[in-house]
Amino acid sequence: MSLKARIQEDMKSAMKARDAERLGAIRLLMAAIKQREVDERIELDDAAIVAVIEKMLKQRKDSIEQYEAAQRQDLADKEKAEVVVLSAYMPQRLSQAEIDAAVAKTIAVHGNTPAAMGRIMTDLKAGLAGRADMAEVNRLVKARLG
Repeated sequence: MSLKARIQEDMKSAMKARDAERLGAIRLLMAAIKQREVDERIELDDAAIVAVIEKMLKQRKDSIEQYEAAQRQDLADKEKAEVVVLSAYMPQRLSQAEIDAAVAKTIAVHGNTPAAMGRIMTDLKAGLAGRADMAEVNRLVKARLG
């Protein structure tokens, strides 16, 4: 079952269960997916849907920080609930050892020079997208290169 079909099935089950909080988060996700499909005139595959979810999770986390700084815990709690729903659709996260191994392998292929940074990150992004924090991977690569 594709990720999009799974999301649609979850939306139906949330409707039947009358789970308004979960349904709202899933509807926001479906709207973002459809918006991107209309904008780009394509049918999104699972990798592109994961990218949409990552973007939404990042937005939610930024909002949580803002709401907590403004002492609006009610709004922060709503965003946290959406993060829980959206996180369920993300692929399994890699362990630190698996990330280290992927970085070491990619550096071995492209060379241990700062000039290879772009090629290394391009390959890592293709392999680790959605399964690792790419900002952390970037810091790890920079530390290994020099």
